[in-house]
Amino acid sequence: MEENEVMTSNFIHDFIDEDLKEGVYDHVQTRFPPEPNGYLHIGHAKAICINFGTAKKYGGVCNLRFDDTNPQKEDMEYVEAIQEDIQWLGFQWDKCLYASSYFDFIYECAVKLIEKGLAYVDDLSADEIREYRGTLTEPGKNSPYRDRSVEENLDLFRRMTAGEFENGAKVLRAKIDMASPNLNMRDPVIYRIAHIAHHQTGDKWCVYPMYDFAHPLSDAKEGVTHSLCSLEFENHRPLYDWFLQKLEIPNPPRQIEFARLNLNYCLTSKRKCLALVNDGIVDGWDDPRMATLSGMRRRGYPAAAIRNFCEKIGVSKAYSVVDMGLLESCVRDELNETAPRAMAVLRPLKLIIDNYPEGQTEELEIEVHPSHPEMGTRKTVFSKELFIERDDFMVDPPKKYFRLYPGNEVRLKSAYFVTCTSFDTDENGEITAVHCTYDPASRGGNSPDGRKVRGTIHWVSAEDSFRATVHLYDRLFNVENPSDESAGSFKDNLNPNSLVVLKDCLVEGGLANAKPGDVFQFMRQGYFCVDKKSNCDNIIFNLTVALNSSWGK
Repeated sequence: MEENEVMTSNFIHDFIDEDLKEGVYDHVQTRFPPEPNGYLHIGHAKAICINFGTAKKYGGVCNLRFDDTNPQKEDMEYVEAIQEDIQWLGFQWDKCLYASSYFDFIYECAVKLIEKGLAYVDDLSADEIREYRGTLTEPGKNSPYRDRSVEENLDLFRRMTAGEFENGAKVLRAKIDMASPNLNMRDPVIYRIAHIAHHQTGDKWCVYPMYDFAHPLSDAKEGVTHSLCSLEFENHRPLYDWFLQKLEIPNPPRQIEFARLNLNYCLTSKRKCLALVNDGIVDGWDDPRMATLSGMRRRGYPAAAIRNFCEKIGVSKAYSVVDMGLLESCVRDELNETAPRAMAVLRPLKLIIDNYPEGQTEELEIEVHPSHPEMGTRKTVFSKELFIERDDFMVDPPKKYFRLYPGNEVRLKSAYFVTCTSFDTDENGEITAVHCTYDPASRGGNSPDGRKVRGTIHWVSAEDSFRATVHLYDRLFNVENPSDESAGSFKDNLNPNSLVVLKDCLVEGGLANAKPGDVFQFMRQGYFCVDKKSNCDNIIFNLTVALNSSWGK
């Protein structure tokens, strides 16, 4: 993150200011705690910016901690991808930690709760536990195993840990209040049996702590002062505080919740995203249509634009859905300042300048960026045969069509004025070439006699261009909230036109050595990024964002 980027003050900072003023804490320490069971998405970007930005504002530290308490769904692939995404976004953690590193400590805490009569081993099945739990309007009822003695619970928990029981045979539950109006306080499960190897601890454990138990203890073990999390954990805060209080944790962290980032037309559920990947609907977690950070990076979104987007939407407690157009606007604003300009023809139509000398070429020097002369110039070749966009020529145009048609004069960008004289067709009546004459005195796109032309079109030279593949992306879903099951399965609402592949596009020759990740503005087209699957035989450009917002359309 840029040094001069400072996070705008918000209600979280107001709480922290109060804590520092009253001496509750004398420093600030935060953490970003993803579970390594999928790739980070745009919602995580907000949490990353809040946690790292808050630590930076107060001169504190922010750790990256993987809350890896569920080995069944976790993988080192996700660990590495999460690290890459955070660093790409512009942040660096103080330490990289794992909740699994604290399993011994967390286990000791569980034993301590048993010894205090605040936890018990339960033989009820998962379905029975749900049945006993009650509802929002009806209290739960006690498990028949709730009043086991401390000694029996210690013995059973030791035997669970030794691997004597099968998965699901027993769990360890906190003994709180089955009549609590907060369902999270109705004797939550804090340990379950899982005979699964862990990506960090191997086969050391066959019992694993539940997230709600491991999370506050991991925060406390690390010395976190402010545990910042999204609003769905607000109802879990009493449980978070209960564990810390009953275990007599000194200087316990304070949990503060903020509204999560919801973006329309996007899917962020890891389970559903994994289904898209496994079913081959998308090209992996980093498909440019996905709301993952790796997908946005592959599409060409700049990290600075995502940080600016998170800053613009702010930090609040209120649930809201942000329009994708705002994110695209931030991307467009950033790339408008930073992306080099180039010319590409996506649907080529040959243009022949009949009065241009046969065999002659000339090198034109064009600014890389019209607003940033310090970016220098680029050279492109002009020749007798060019290619223009097929949409830039019409035989019988409508009113206010200022591009090429028989008898009309246009400006070729940074080159010459040309006038259409005729066109060729094939046996099916399809236009195969347009013929023009050029004004040699108009070199650079200006006429010495001062005449004006209404249209300017881009072009590439047949002498200095290469064929490329272009991926045109649109939103992946046709409904604003694809997670809403009332609108049908998310797979029923896929946009069939979310990806259009154009072969045999032509790009000016100077981009032949472009590397994956390079972003350019194709004049009059939009911003495009070189895809990671490009090679010297086939360069692929992904549409990052159009020049003008078309989201509402």
